[in-house]
Amino acid sequence: MPFVHRSEDGGVLAVYEEFIEGTEEIAADDPALKAFILKNIPSVGGPLDDEWVSSDLAMVRVLEDLISVLIEKKVVLFSDFPEGAQHKLRDRSRIRKEVTYVEDLFGTGDDELGGNTDLF
Repeated sequence: MPFVHRSEDGGVLAVYEEFIEGTEEIAADDPALKAFILKNIPSVGGPLDDEWVSSDLAMVRVLEDLISVLIEKKVVLFSDFPEGAQHKLRDRSRIRKEVTYVEDLFGTGDDELGGNTDLF
């Protein structure tokens, strides 16, 4: 839990990792702590942050595809990856298959017919 110095009105003035004389322990999800972080680190939760997250997620997808291609072409063996990476790759593959299955069943929601306009 973080420790904070508070202002007279209860706002957070400073945050510490450990107890220092005059600080109090605060819950990590305390609204005053969140307000302090957003005020002092403006990019958190802002448009630039959203752009980075979107870019990172897109790159993860590219890396997954690259790894799959390398394994399929036997450039690299699945067993060449450390056990932790193998576990993560298996989990992502399973999740991707489930999402694809659900999208195939229900479409993407882009239109009234659930993405399937082949009927007309």
